[in-house]
Amino acid sequence: MFTLAEENYLKNIYHLEHEFQGEVSTNAIAERMETKPSSVTDMVQKLAEKEMLSYKKYKGTLLTPSGRKKAANVIRKHRLWEVFLVEKLKFQWDEVHDIAEQLEHIQSDKLITRLDKFLDSPDFDPHGDPIPDKHGNVKSTEKRLLSEMEKNGRGVCVGVKETTKEFLQYLDKRKISIGTKLKVLGKEFFDGSMVIQVGNDQFFISKKIAENLYIQTN
Repeated sequence: MFTLAEENYLKNIYHLEHEFQGEVSTNAIAERMETKPSSVTDMVQKLAEKEMLSYKKYKGTLLTPSGRKKAANVIRKHRLWEVFLVEKLKFQWDEVHDIAEQLEHIQSDKLITRLDKFLDSPDFDPHGDPIPDKHGNVKSTEKRLLSEMEKNGRGVCVGVKETTKEFLQYLDKRKISIGTKLKVLGKEFFDGSMVIQVGNDQFFISKKIAENLYIQTN
């Protein structure tokens, strides 16, 4: 059995490994989890004793295959619960993250298996993030950030990098969600801001907004 804190560490190290494409420093973990590096060191040593990760002082941390599978399972539960909350209980996509943070620690494999079947085994959550299967495998898709697109580029929104309530509510105001088609009408070289078209609407978006929208192009 793992504590809630241990599962949260494994989950966040999993995300950081993908972000850094390799070993994760103690400081990076501390920054992500908003805690002290000394607290991170204590926890990674505990998880290393459980063979969930490898830890080398001054070099960094890597999940073991067992640790990666455990982390992927926590993420799988989180994202399945988000699908359930949005599709079945009609929550908005900006409301579900904190609730799923609590539900992801439920330990019943039988419940999660039935939940997955009930939802027809979705591949992605409401924010466009892939849902690991029961073996920890993740379906990948080709996507790019909107900020990387040029003028006259077209695509479909398939995910968001930022999942804060404020950002998702901003997207709702602009009628942008997963599956929304858009076109880049103009791009400012100076600051990376854009003019985009969504449906019949045209409006400016900042570089920060463009850097947090994943687009799939033809």
